[in-house]
Amino acid sequence: MNFTNRCFSILLLLLPAAFNPVFAQTKLASIFTDNMVLQQKDQVSLWGWDKPGKKIIINTSWNHKSYTASAGTDGKWIAKVATPAASKQNYTISFNNGAVVTLNNILIGEVWLCTGQSNMEMPLKGFKGQPVSGSNDLILKSANPYLRIYTVPRSSITTEQANSKPSPWKVAGPEAVSSFSATGYIFGKLLQEMLDIPIGLVNVSYGGSSAQAWMSAGTLKEFPEIKVPAATDTIKLASKTPTTLYNGMVHPVVGYGIRGAIWYQGESNSEDPKLYEKLFPAMVKEWRTEWGGKDFPFYYAQIAPYNYKQKPVDLLFSAYLRDIQRKSVAIIPNSAMAVLMDIGEEKSIHPANKEAGGKRLALLALSNTYGMKGFGAESPAYQSLTIDGNTAAVKFTHAENGLTTFGKELNQFEVAGADQHFYPAKAVIKAETVLVSAPEVTTPVAVRYAFRDFIIGVLYGNDGLPVSSFRTDNW
Repeated sequence: MNFTNRCFSILLLLLPAAFNPVFAQTKLASIFTDNMVLQQKDQVSLWGWDKPGKKIIINTSWNHKSYTASAGTDGKWIAKVATPAASKQNYTISFNNGAVVTLNNILIGEVWLCTGQSNMEMPLKGFKGQPVSGSNDLILKSANPYLRIYTVPRSSITTEQANSKPSPWKVAGPEAVSSFSATGYIFGKLLQEMLDIPIGLVNVSYGGSSAQAWMSAGTLKEFPEIKVPAATDTIKLASKTPTTLYNGMVHPVVGYGIRGAIWYQGESNSEDPKLYEKLFPAMVKEWRTEWGGKDFPFYYAQIAPYNYKQKPVDLLFSAYLRDIQRKSVAIIPNSAMAVLMDIGEEKSIHPANKEAGGKRLALLALSNTYGMKGFGAESPAYQSLTIDGNTAAVKFTHAENGLTTFGKELNQFEVAGADQHFYPAKAVIKAETVLVSAPEVTTPVAVRYAFRDFIIGVLYGNDGLPVSSFRTDNW
């Protein structure tokens, strides 16, 4: 046999081995890519799929350690790896099952989940015909190697998915951030600036989504009024069908190491605030359970005022829903709410001022999670009502430095007596208290502030954080 024929014979023998699945790289979950950020000082989960019984050796460059995982009968493997304190050094992770996969340019820092409906999903460049104020300057100046962003692609499906659709982690820069959540980006940008460590943002949002779409079938069993679709059912409303967004977008990333979550949602549940009062805490509890049982920080934006009266139902949609959100802070442990009473738009459910929401959520995290002090973080909140003759005294928490309208007339209070009829009230600020009265009400029993579907709030703490609309009654 001549030399050429001998080489051709050897090649034929090697070809089957080259295509043998034994030599195939292990498959990583979609969320693990180059440029990702891992949660600092944690035992973070890494996972993927391989041939059942296959061993995968994982090497982490920050501690030069090796970890071993074995694929189960379903092919899934999972490993816990220790992460150090945050740093600006880039690292690598390799996964070796006989063939090696290496992820590069990895940072260790703080990771936050950014989730909700369209006001969280709304990109920094805005929706078509719906702008984000100041977006062009924010996009232009967005380059930051220590801010990384990841978007879980939209997916609405009736069965729990093991993996999400492919999507890359990106380093912050104009092309990357222009299509990323405006609220999430502004939140992360301020955290990165103030903490001076890497920040990773995982965007899991879907416009028009209801809370029940983000919850599992198991949790929704507690709500017999909600119909959970069967696996074979047709999805008529991709963003509102119960369980479908949990199945396609949340379940695949459960377990990815995070510090906490920010949430901007509620508009799609405005028609049934009483149901939302139960759904919202149940959803947060479920997510925390699935992420290992820790009460991670959960900060949320109160929906902004908007003219929901365009809908043919006689309810003050946003006023009642906002009131449920206000009360939820006391029900959901380790939570706080960013108030948006001053940025609503009567004819747009998507306020252009996304900077207010993102910054206010960041202030909550910087103060409550990271312990920074000396600035206002939480809006003044209704605390108590006392009656003295024909005057109602409304006291607020988080108003140690007083209340203000910044020169505007305080004409958004109402007061009612036992007849439950509300009248416009005169309101006077006294430090952290507002004194309310109306000539028509000799003995007040209830007070409301800015309790309207659409209204621009005028009452603030001296730090510029607005007071939520509220009511002291339950009529």
